[in-house]
Amino acid sequence: MAATPISSAANKLTDQSPPLPLHATAARPSAAILSFSNSSISIQKLAISATSRNLSSRSSVVSVLKTARESEQASQPRNSDPEVKSPKPTILVSEKLGGAGLDLLRSYGDVECLYNLSPEDLCAKIGEFDALIVRSGTKVTRQVFEAAKGKLKVVGRAGVGIDNVDLQAATELGCLVVNAPTANTIAAAEHGIALLAGMARNVAQSDASMKAGQWQRNKYVGVSLVGKTLAIMGFGKVGSEVARRAKGLGMHVIAHDPYAPADRARALGVELVSFDQALSTADFVSLHMPLTPTTDKLFNDATFAKMKKGVRIINVARGGVIDEDALVRALDAGIVAQAALDVFTKEPPSKDSKLVQHENVTVTPHLGASTKEAQEGVAVEIAEAVVGALRGELSATAVNAPMVPPEVLSELAPYVNLAEKLGRLGVQLVAGGCGIQSVKVVYGSSRASDNMDTRLLRSMIVKGIIEPISDAHINLVNADFIAKQKGLRISEEKLLVDSSSESPIDSIQVQISNVGSKFESALLDNGNISIEGRVKDGVPHLTRVGAFSVDVSLEGNLILYRQVDQPGMIGTVGTILGESNVNVSFMSVSRTVTRVKAIVAIGVDEAPNKETLKKIGEVPAIEEFVFLDL
Repeated sequence: MAATPISSAANKLTDQSPPLPLHATAARPSAAILSFSNSSISIQKLAISATSRNLSSRSSVVSVLKTARESEQASQPRNSDPEVKSPKPTILVSEKLGGAGLDLLRSYGDVECLYNLSPEDLCAKIGEFDALIVRSGTKVTRQVFEAAKGKLKVVGRAGVGIDNVDLQAATELGCLVVNAPTANTIAAAEHGIALLAGMARNVAQSDASMKAGQWQRNKYVGVSLVGKTLAIMGFGKVGSEVARRAKGLGMHVIAHDPYAPADRARALGVELVSFDQALSTADFVSLHMPLTPTTDKLFNDATFAKMKKGVRIINVARGGVIDEDALVRALDAGIVAQAALDVFTKEPPSKDSKLVQHENVTVTPHLGASTKEAQEGVAVEIAEAVVGALRGELSATAVNAPMVPPEVLSELAPYVNLAEKLGRLGVQLVAGGCGIQSVKVVYGSSRASDNMDTRLLRSMIVKGIIEPISDAHINLVNADFIAKQKGLRISEEKLLVDSSSESPIDSIQVQISNVGSKFESALLDNGNISIEGRVKDGVPHLTRVGAFSVDVSLEGNLILYRQVDQPGMIGTVGTILGESNVNVSFMSVSRTVTRVKAIVAIGVDEAPNKETLKKIGEVPAIEEFVFLDL
């Protein structure tokens, strides 16, 4: 099909870039709240009275929301008494919060501090409040949201993790959830450095020894930090600050993070390396990665076996990234000389924990964010987010509830899953330690570019790229913000194609530039990884890999391989999969020239085991292959 460019490199993620139009209609208007959990879409209709308009800035969004609120208030009976004012929002604080944050909250609403509430008491009280602020101790369950009976508008989590908040229930019941992800960055980095230095010089052990009346100078000889290699696993906000401080101590700093911006690493004098290279060369390993299915117990027996003997490990991130039993074995074997841990799989750990009691382990009770300054900073950050949400403002720290006009949602719903799948597929094709910095999305459509709102699709592509290796929750509100934090630049291009005008989009192409590829056939002549997909009968399909046309449903999992084009290959690979009881759902073959090269895409219902994948890779005519978990 002939394609004519309409707009190129549009809407790059800069502070000056205007968002695409968001429409609100005056006649029985509504905004849709979506949950992106597992790419399912659940819609809660919220009545909003607003004037139909295009929004070109955040202030415009706020203006519409304020207009909606004022219109709703105008429709209510007014009290004739001029002394009676509209009631202030009510805010419940269920755990201790810094004074500066409380002062900010009190300047806007009526604040009640009720600590140590039982689940039953919380459910009984929550219906009285517009907002709830918690830390990690309060469980905000579906029962809490249901007990609020629609009164609760926002939940603020004072900190980063939101494991104690039921996001799905919050979204379904129209409650915004915000957190405070940045205020404790410096505190966590400083604690990491404190553990690093204290471990290297046996500060905790020698202190305990002296208090026991001993003088053991020879036993507690330490190691120097100058000239040693520190590997930072996870080069985000905290990891970057640790690197900055470690450089000041004279250490050589390397880092592994698939999404770390190379320019930021260079600016700090940090070398980005592969995961295995980081393990094999580091004298010290500092963990700063989120706990996700990918990183759960990532540091296990196999991982420790790849490390230099005598390595030292620091963890101020999440306890679950370490297999604690495996760490004890590595310590006993001398593979790991020492460990300094602030976080644990179960908190608090058991009193008889072998890891906690190990003589070569230094432990602290999750103190990473425990400075007076950090606690005040978190309090202010969450208070600002909650007050902004109560005012109807968009929050960059929102972790749910993106707002999309229902007419846009209904049209783009079939493409939401495709967009996320393409993002997930693309990121798994990336090789090397340089990280993803630039992504181009090309939409093929028969409609003019000014008649297509792609914010939702762009958000889903960002979600697919970032979320598998991050604890960030991506949605329409925070997608661009998080992408910018990760150093990920998204540009969009819309091509006018000859297709049905009934469908808003004919195809979506995702190009990732300046990276290596695990599957070279996915590269275009310009060196970009390129994948393209379409929706067919409501199901997302992969239709192009690099320059090769394919046609395979993006359901289950996917095997891609390049082979010598010869008879019997489909049967050979099919037999290997069949012997492992792996069911093939789709298969597509794309050839360059008959009997020369072919690209094969196979959709499988189950994930093949390592032995099965090894057998496929050992087929002589297969030149390269990759397994993709969708």
